Amino acid sequence: MELVAGCYEQVLFGFSVHPEPKASGGRQQKWTPVADFTHHAHTASLSAVAANSRFVVTGSKDETIHIYDMKKKIDHGALVHHNGTITCLKFHGNRHLISGAEDGLICVWDAKKWECLKSIKAHKGHVTFLSIHPSGKLALSVGTDKTLRTWNLVEGRSAFIKNIKQNAHIVEWSPRGEKYVVVILNKIDVYHLDTAAVSGTITNEKRVSSVTFLSKIPPSLLCEVNTNARLTCLGVWLDSVTDTKESLPPAAEPSAVSKEQPKGSKKESGDAVQEAARQSKPNTKKRGLTGVSEEPTRGSGLVAAKKRRAGGMLEKKRKKKKIRVMQ
Repeated sequence: MELVAGCYEQVLFGFSVHPEPKASGGRQQKWTPVADFTHHAHTASLSAVAANSRFVVTGSKDETIHIYDMKKKIDHGALVHHNGTITCLKFHGNRHLISGAEDGLICVWDAKKWECLKSIKAHKGHVTFLSIHPSGKLALSVGTDKTLRTWNLVEGRSAFIKNIKQNAHIVEWSPRGEKYVVVILNKIDVYHLDTAAVSGTITNEKRVSSVTFLSKIPPSLLCEVNTNARLTCLGVWLDSVTDTKESLPPAAEPSAVSKEQPKGSKKESGDAVQEAARQSKPNTKKRGLTGVSEEPTRGSGLVAAKKRRAGGMLEKKRKKKKIRVMQ
């Protein structure tokens, strides 16, 4: 397992984490983090990171997405299409990457050829976060236009727009896709897919910076490492990861739905949120995640980088925060 962390100081850290021999007397097994690499590829602070079974990608305020081949430990190049800070990166399996940025665009990338397959003007303001449904048919995004938007990834179009009256900065599907959460400052609203209504609210004392769904087993600290840097994003690369569709539990399939509601409609129901997942089965012949033929968007794609070892990219390390690994 490799922990990858980006920071304000423009550096990507990599730490290989290994389990120690099991302790006697029933004591909890500890894990040991070992510094693997530091890489200084961006010209501004890092803002997002994502990983699949081979690559780690990072987004930055320098408006680029950098790709790292974790098998070979080399810089694989950069993606240039956005005109604004990269705010979110999400892989779906090993074939597609979706990116969002302050230019209001959501882009779908072929993660084999590293070409832009689809570019969508998603929000009038910034795209602040996005999340892909485990089925790969839907995505949710939030932005600075105070909307929560549902995207039909089968057809590559908007399915529903919900005004949430405030700027949310996180949206996340549950592992099975039957729920999702929307985070606004210190408040977490839990929505149920069947009704698209808030089923519960969690309020924190301070602003929520990240959210994940856990099982009922209480988490426990395995290890921690001090990077001496101001961390901005964190990810985990697993060498043995298989395709997302195989590793996730079965996604929740919504019930039959009505046709898409118009943008100005006041009616809000689970039908509208679920529409894209049930309206039709995707035709997979020569079609990608967005349902369009996998032809690249003109002028967008991989900018070649000199393939060099990531371990020798940076001589110095900097300030302030710890990474903690929980089980």
